[in-house]
Amino acid sequence: MKALITGAYGQLGSALRISAPRGIEIAGYGSSDLDIARRADVAEVVERERPDFILNAAAYTAVDKAEQNEAAALAVNGHAVGYLAEAAGRIGARLVHVSTDFVFDGRAGSPYRTDAPPQPLGVYGRTKLVGEQMAGDALVVRTAWVYGPKGSNFVRTMLRLMRERPEVRVVADQIGTPTYAPQLAHALWGLAQLGESGLHHYTDAGAASWYDFAVAIQEEALALGLLDEAVPVIPIATADFPTPAKRPSYSVLDKRVTYAALGKPAPHWRVNLRLMLNEIKVDG
Repeated sequence: MKALITGAYGQLGSALRISAPRGIEIAGYGSSDLDIARRADVAEVVERERPDFILNAAAYTAVDKAEQNEAAALAVNGHAVGYLAEAAGRIGARLVHVSTDFVFDGRAGSPYRTDAPPQPLGVYGRTKLVGEQMAGDALVVRTAWVYGPKGSNFVRTMLRLMRERPEVRVVADQIGTPTYAPQLAHALWGLAQLGESGLHHYTDAGAASWYDFAVAIQEEALALGLLDEAVPVIPIATADFPTPAKRPSYSVLDKRVTYAALGKPAPHWRVNLRLMLNEIKVDG
C-alpha cells in the first residue's frame, strides 16, 4: 500500500514518515514540493502517486499571524482540504485530515465531545473549521498542543528560555493537553488502518495549563541533566500576555471514543514529555 503525506517535514509529518506501518510505501511532500492551496497541483500529484491513503499534516499554524492573513490561512487550512478530498475521491484514496482544539471557544467546563458545537475565537480556528467541513467523508482528527523532538515548539522554547533567563513567565489560565507528535502519528496510522471516518479527538491523556507544562519541562529536564539549574517559573494571566489572536481558556478534548476504537488510551502527557526529553538527550 502507499500513503501520500503532505506537510511531510514538519513535526507531525516527520513523525508520520518515521512511524509508518510496515509494508506502506511513503510519498512525502513538503510545502516546497507541493502547494496544497493550488487545486491543479494537488490533482496532478495525487493522480501521479495514486496513494491508498492521503495524510494531511500541512497547515497554516501561525495563530497570531493568521489574524492579519486570513486569506492565506483559509487557502491552506480550508480550501486545500477540499482539493485533497476531491482528488482522493477520484482515485478511491482515504483522506486523513488533522484539525485542532481551536475550533472551540473554551467556555466548556468538561472535555469537549466531537458533537459539541464549534465556536472558534479567531481566524486560525475558523479556517480549520472550514477545512473540517470541506473534508467530506474523510477521517478528521482534532488534536492540541502538539510538540516533538524536532523543530520549533513550546518544549524547546522553554528549555532555551530557562537557560538564558533568570526567570520565565508562563500563562496559567489556559488549560489543554500537550500531545507528543510521535504518539499522535501512531494514532493516526491506527485509525486509518481501522477504516475509521468522521470526527475523532485525540491527544495524550490528562490536562494541564501552559504553566503546569513549563514546570514539568523544567523538572524533567533537570532530572535528565538537560538544564544545569532551576529558575523561577512565574504563573501569569492571559491578560498579562496579550496576543493578536484569542485562545480558548479551556480546550481539553474528550478522547474516549477514539481511545476505544484504538483499543487503548494514550499515555499521560508527562510520560510522553519524558520520552521527548530523553530523545533530545540522546541526540545531544
